[in-house]
Amino acid sequence: MKTLQIKTAQNVNIKFTVATVFQRLFAFVIDYLVKFAYLYFANRLFGFSMLDSSLNGDGWTIKAVEVLFLVPITFYSLYSEILMDGQTIGKRLLHLKVINVDGFKPSITDYIMRWFLRIVDFNLFLLLFVYVASLGLNDQYTLLVVLFLFGKLVGFFLILCTNKNQRFGDIIANTIVIYLKDTVKFSETILEDIKENYIPTYANVIKLSDNDMRIIKETYKTAAKQNDYKTLIKLRSKILEVTDIKSIHKSDLEFIDTVLKDYNYYTQSM
Repeated sequence: MKTLQIKTAQNVNIKFTVATVFQRLFAFVIDYLVKFAYLYFANRLFGFSMLDSSLNGDGWTIKAVEVLFLVPITFYSLYSEILMDGQTIGKRLLHLKVINVDGFKPSITDYIMRWFLRIVDFNLFLLLFVYVASLGLNDQYTLLVVLFLFGKLVGFFLILCTNKNQRFGDIIANTIVIYLKDTVKFSETILEDIKENYIPTYANVIKLSDNDMRIIKETYKTAAKQNDYKTLIKLRSKILEVTDIKSIHKSDLEFIDTVLKDYNYYTQSM
């Protein structure tokens, strides 16, 4: 699997595992099954034959109802990713997530851009079909079959061939899809090996988040290994500022190590 290394504002390098083309394909298939399930059950529940008779053949009204019927499918990936923090049902089941290439949460504009450009990644055939049909060529059938396959596979080949496994919509929106279920070493997580009789010192560490602790731990380990005392001082000052902790440790190393252990104590016991 490909990995992407991102440097945070704290000069910490964080590695993400980029989702493979097959993981994204399986998520895509699951999402299509969700859409088909919606079509099937919604049509069984609100059959168009019933609508046709109840509306006395009012064509415009029937068309309007059909359009409304298809809105949840049309905008499925857009509202799913916005409401589910970069995931659809398929992505969530396969532990995939859309993020900005800088490691941040994409903006709504980013989500809209990558959704809109699905027309290039997966539905380019529709545009090409209109163009070919307007030419009035004699042997259109073979050409249309080729265009259909090409139009549906643009996104697939882009994900397969680009450095960050991005389709066209990802490239323009500056997003990537990552795999969340990484297999990492214990030392690479925010977990700390604490004893059963451990007594915590700083209760205010619960003001910090898991992401804060991951950044703190990675910065702490890097700075300690390189004897970068300036970074340790800055890190300690930032922790004190955010948590309002009154430190009883004179050593920066001891203080940060205690903060890491205390956070694990409080979060694991909740």
